[in-house]
Amino acid sequence: MKKYKRILLKLSGESLMGDNRYGIDENRLNDYARQIKEIAETGVEVAIVIGGGNIFRGLAGTAQGVDRVKGDQMGMLATVINSLALSSALEQAGASARVFTAVRMEPIGRLYSKETAIKVLKKGEIVIVSGGTGNPFFTTDTASALRGVELEADVMLKGTRVDGIYTADPEKDPTAVKFETITYDEVYKRGLKIMDLTATALAKDNDLPIIVFDMDTVGNLKKVVSGEKIGTLVHN
Repeated sequence: MKKYKRILLKLSGESLMGDNRYGIDENRLNDYARQIKEIAETGVEVAIVIGGGNIFRGLAGTAQGVDRVKGDQMGMLATVINSLALSSALEQAGASARVFTAVRMEPIGRLYSKETAIKVLKKGEIVIVSGGTGNPFFTTDTASALRGVELEADVMLKGTRVDGIYTADPEKDPTAVKFETITYDEVYKRGLKIMDLTATALAKDNDLPIIVFDMDTVGNLKKVVSGEKIGTLVHN
């Protein structure tokens, strides 16, 4: 059973590190690939955006003296590396995946366009959109919300290492309480940092629901797509 026909899955670059301090953990990457293939085989159309924080973060580079625009461009390239790695893992698992890039980068990936990406999704292939929005000063969370809206996804699934949204950081505050559901207005009111404000506003204005869930627990992705109530639903 599947609840959603088309999803936008946001994965963080940091999660790809697994237990490493840098780069890509092969076991984590393959776990993700198997889970994504499993839901794609049920007929769910899957588009993916991955961050690049396991390789380079633009803001971190800026703090060390790197020009902000160049730092963000380096971060965009990091997302391309991660996207190629996931594409390769998916293909090794027996799934068909296509990498798109937000800026022209053939033959590494095809230049992203909504029309082409939707055609690929309808053929049953997994779409991985890399390079963020193609512009500096925008995060991959914003890119995820943008691609989710553009590709007419039913929901944006934000895979993290925690199992939802809490009143405070559960890793630091043992009294933190988890939300089952929360509205965008309440996210603003409480100042919760689930995504940057640009991404949150884009999702809210276009009525794109978001589910924040623990992607690192194998089987959770399938549960979310099946409609099981895990994680936290953010909605209007």
